[in-house]
Amino acid sequence: MSASAVTIQDLDFIYPDHTAKLFTHLNLDIPAGKRFGLFGPNGAGKTSLMNLMTGLLSFKEGSIRIAGNEIKKKNRAVNRLFGFVPQDFSFYPELSPVENLQFFGAWSGLNAPEIKQRTTQLLDILGLADVKNKPVEKFSGGMKRRVNLAIGVIHDPQILFLDEPTVGVDIQTRHAIVSYLKELNKHGTTLIYTSHQLSEAEELCETVALIDNGRIVAYDDLDVLLAKHGQNGLEGLFLEMTGKDYRNADV
Repeated sequence: MSASAVTIQDLDFIYPDHTAKLFTHLNLDIPAGKRFGLFGPNGAGKTSLMNLMTGLLSFKEGSIRIAGNEIKKKNRAVNRLFGFVPQDFSFYPELSPVENLQFFGAWSGLNAPEIKQRTTQLLDILGLADVKNKPVEKFSGGMKRRVNLAIGVIHDPQILFLDEPTVGVDIQTRHAIVSYLKELNKHGTTLIYTSHQLSEAEELCETVALIDNGRIVAYDDLDVLLAKHGQNGLEGLFLEMTGKDYRNADV
């Protein structure tokens, strides 16, 4: 049996200003080394679940373990096991890529030689070496996405959480980012990804979970789910499992 990257057991969660629980006894296990995708309509709970797994939201009931370590304990060593690439930009715009990576590398616990080595490597891989000393605020959207990604992986995490990592980028940048993520996975990094780009998700993810109304409604390898439900793509599977009605809230 393979080790688990993330294990969620009997998770209950309710927002302070809500009367109904978003999650009730939710269980989910994500094996290490997978390219895992979490998908659902607006308001289904996918963003909240991502924020709970990364410690951005707190919970009282249940358990979330990252590589066997309880996330609720807020242990800094546990935080170093994973990286997070959020949809919102997570850098200092007035700083250059080098300066941002120096800051976040130190925050992640790397020493000066490690930061220098990783910074040089990532700027080269992500095509940012020629602009490494320019303020990020002057960059295009696609270049900013690459800086965001570099920050998320500066400490070479075991697990990488990705929330809409290619939103708003051109097709060349999307292709390059997806190719890099696959390469990371080949070297052992578990990818936990969510996006509304379902065609991109089909290319990147080998295992998926569909969430709706705070419940996991489908979870398996993508090809197994497609065959089981007679669908030839993730979009058809998504609509079959979650319906075609409008959704208004994204949590």
